[in-house]
Amino acid sequence: MTGTPTIAVDVVVSGRVQGVSFRAYAEAEARRLRVTGWIRNEPDGSVAGHFEGPQPDVEALVAWCHQGSPYATVRRVASSPAPVAGHARFEVRY
Repeated sequence: MTGTPTIAVDVVVSGRVQGVSFRAYAEAEARRLRVTGWIRNEPDGSVAGHFEGPQPDVEALVAWCHQGSPYATVRRVASSPAPVAGHARFEVRY
């Protein structure tokens, strides 16, 4: 979207979100929305991510996180503003 400022958010998604293709589905949704950043599993069983892009697209990806992949059971999504790091693409981190 032309003229829409780039924003960034950090997210943590809790619930049954590991072992259910959450990261792969999030990557596909991020690419569809043209959001950049990353997503990874955390040792505590949550999934963490950093999303960057036009505000409506980043907000749409955060909203998607509330539902997640078809087999996920999302209990909580925490998001907070973050500095824009200038990621060129979206990636799953290991």
